[in-house]
Amino acid sequence: MLFTKCIGVFVNTIYHANMLPKEEHEEVFYQLALINVPGIGAKTGRVLLERFGSAINVFKAPLKELRIVDGVGEFKVRGFKEPDLLLKAGKELDHVIKHNINVYYQNGPYPKRLMNCTDAPLILFAKGNADLDAPKVVAIVGTRKNTDYGVKLTEELVEGLKPLGNVLIVSGLALGIDAVAHKKSVQCGLPTVGVLAHGLDRIYPAINKDLATQMISNGGLLTEYPSETIPDRNNFPMRNRIVAGMSDVTVVVESHTSGGALITAHMASGYNREVAAYPGRVNDTRSAGCNELIRTNIAAMITKADDLIDMMNWSKETKPKTVQKQLFITLTADEQKIVDLLQTKDTVHSDELYHHTGLASSQLAATLLGLEMQGVIKTLPGKNYKIF
Repeated sequence: MLFTKCIGVFVNTIYHANMLPKEEHEEVFYQLALINVPGIGAKTGRVLLERFGSAINVFKAPLKELRIVDGVGEFKVRGFKEPDLLLKAGKELDHVIKHNINVYYQNGPYPKRLMNCTDAPLILFAKGNADLDAPKVVAIVGTRKNTDYGVKLTEELVEGLKPLGNVLIVSGLALGIDAVAHKKSVQCGLPTVGVLAHGLDRIYPAINKDLATQMISNGGLLTEYPSETIPDRNNFPMRNRIVAGMSDVTVVVESHTSGGALITAHMASGYNREVAAYPGRVNDTRSAGCNELIRTNIAAMITKADDLIDMMNWSKETKPKTVQKQLFITLTADEQKIVDLLQTKDTVHSDELYHHTGLASSQLAATLLGLEMQGVIKTLPGKNYKIF
């Protein structure tokens, strides 16, 4: 009782000081508290949110109910008694409000593509105006020690994607290919998001500070880490899963046989997202990773932006057209939901179908397969679908 009362007093103080929706502040406060509970990671946190419906309800639940939740138990439930738990959450909420930081959480506003990844972080902090659910999201990654060849390919790729008009470029704001992709996006007027391995209260490497400022004007910065988190080496592989998970396709421009770009590519493949890579000379170590991705069929080979556009079945024409086609078969209710959406657009990605229909992933896959076998729809590259 005292625990809940203390939270209420703090949230009311923040609410009256900032004149923003109280309900939003309260849920964000509880979300911030949840990520600070020792032993509660993304997987267990998601189980708790699904079980209780919100972070507010998680903290209002009796400890005996938390204890029996799968993955919690007696040891982890003790973390909810940490004396500084509320202080940390309150301090971070104050920082978020003061610096106009957007907060995304899994049972509220959250990037749709990333939501489908089982290891997605519980909470994300963002600066900028980027649409994280843009119609087309491309991750461009590569080595920090790029060549002129890599710069040329990256700049040509971004330039070639510009005619799509509704594409978001994502990378890690690191030195090398990442920075080249961001800089060219800024020059082309394309929104671009840098995913960070630290809190939003700093920029690493510092040389990219001016670039980061420009990106916030058209795009932004994104991280799962709260303020005062330093760029620890262990954070970078974790950062890469966000780059891969929020994108339709990950493009590797130049890469050694190990490193962050290869990690991102393998993560994207593990999420059943598309992966593409530029080939390089067989004796060039900075292209060895790309060549290996292509050789092992993890990545499709591309040599220009049009290759990627064809691979993803994206059209440079942004105006959708209605399909006028009569179907002379009896459809189930679930099948009809899918067909109704497909008849309004040239193609629809599986993520959009998932969120539009409300079907479970396994049920959606089975329904799509059934429609394909009946000759109603056609599966296209990039997990896109269209009326046959």
